[in-house]
Amino acid sequence: MNAANMVRSMLPLVVICLVIVAWTTFRQGPDVNPIRTIDPSTTVDLAAARASYPILYPQGLGADYRPTSARTDAGGAEPGDPVTLEIGYVTPAEEFAGFVVSDDRRAEPLAKVLDGAKEQGTVDVRGRSWTRSTAGNGETVLSWENGGAIVAVSGSASEEELETVAAAVAPYSG
Repeated sequence: MNAANMVRSMLPLVVICLVIVAWTTFRQGPDVNPIRTIDPSTTVDLAAARASYPILYPQGLGADYRPTSARTDAGGAEPGDPVTLEIGYVTPAEEFAGFVVSDDRRAEPLAKVLDGAKEQGTVDVRGRSWTRSTAGNGETVLSWENGGAIVAVSGSASEEELETVAAAVAPYSG
């Protein structure tokens, strides 16, 4: 056993590792999109089935608004329990736009965007008056109350992109 034998033993292993790394790197060209989209329909269906209020959510957004996450707390909800629905989107400008609807103002997703937000007036979006606020982190928040439910659209996206998401909010039709 000497150093030369060790080098001769290690050399094939190092070459194999370098080939695997190079093959993986070249296989992932600049055309690869690391953003994974999802279909939020089952989450929306569950929230609509358990909510005591008419579920609203963005519908008819173009393909350039890609849903990347969807959550609801309706899984274990009993009749009359509050239900919250969240959907996250990547916008055409590669920014984040988050949508939340809940009949519980204290629900964590709503509280996260609305608590501490400073109202900056209103904005008209397709005939609905949305409250425009600025969150503590500087992001724009658009919120609207519909009966007993509160709808919020927020994120790092531009105000124009957030208004596009807000304009797409419509009642769930099943």
